[in-house]
Amino acid sequence: MLPHEAATLALGRALAAALHASGAVQGGLVVYLLGELGTGKTTLVRGLLRGLGHAGPVRSPTYTLVEPYGIAGLDAYHFDLYRLSDPEELEFLGARDCFGPGQLCLIEWPAKAAGHLPPADLLCELDYAAAGRVARLSAGSPGGRHWLEALGPPSW
Repeated sequence: MLPHEAATLALGRALAAALHASGAVQGGLVVYLLGELGTGKTTLVRGLLRGLGHAGPVRSPTYTLVEPYGIAGLDAYHFDLYRLSDPEELEFLGARDCFGPGQLCLIEWPAKAAGHLPPADLLCELDYAAAGRVARLSAGSPGGRHWLEALGPPSW
């Protein structure tokens, strides 16, 4: 349960700590962030990137589609595909170069580019609940499983 924004940021920081502990990012990781508008996808990304050491602003790349972050020997890319009109636009952005070893791709609205993205290593589903939001995390690969194992039971 994520009763307020601070809890969503704390989940992001916990994911960052678990990512370091798991070592899973070495092979590259793709995270799909699922949820309706306003459920906290960008807030979760902000917590994760800050937990990884990014001190600057973290904005939703709604209009730019992707925002790169170089953090502690890791390339992180935050995609917001809400306004993507054609999945082929990803080719013009050079998105293919964002997926690979040592790279973390955080993708909001992945369904907008179905068939043009690598499969998710980690699925983060955010939804409205009576007292805030709820997060459901599931692994889609061995790297995602290692990451979730390192996260352990909810403490955020």
